[in-house]
Order: sequence, then structure tokens, then C-alpha cells
Amino acid sequence: MQPTTVQLDEPQMAELCRLAEERGVSIAALIREAVDEKLARAHRKPRSLGIAASGRADTARRTGEERPEPQPWR
Repeated sequence: MQPTTVQLDEPQMAELCRLAEERGVSIAALIREAVDEKLARAHRKPRSLGIAASGRADTARRTGEERPEPQPWR
């Protein structure tokens, strides 16, 4: 692990100390856990991303017989 310095305001530090004592872990462990959670959320893509991507830019402008045949989902 690489040592680092984090600056917290007094209310943050007090709450962090309280939580660490309550859970029986170190402050560093809580900070690592919070960083892990943040990184995991930052890399997740929404499940709906690309769900309506047909690859055709003009589909909404076409009507009736002009529309392309529906294609199976990837």
C-alpha cells in the first residue's frame, strides 16, 4: 500500500472516528472502503446504455414501409 495524506474537516473526522470505533476497524480501512465503493460506481455503466441503439440515425423520421426490418438484439 502507498501512504497518502487526506485532509478532513473536524465534523468529518469526528464522524469517521466514531464509525471506526463502532465497527472496530481503523480510519484507514474506512477510507479505503469508501474509495473502493466510489471507484466501483464510477466504472459501472447504466444497464440501459445503448438499449435503443439501432445504428441508424434516421429511424425516427421514417414512416410505414420506409422503416428498416427490425433486427434481433445483438
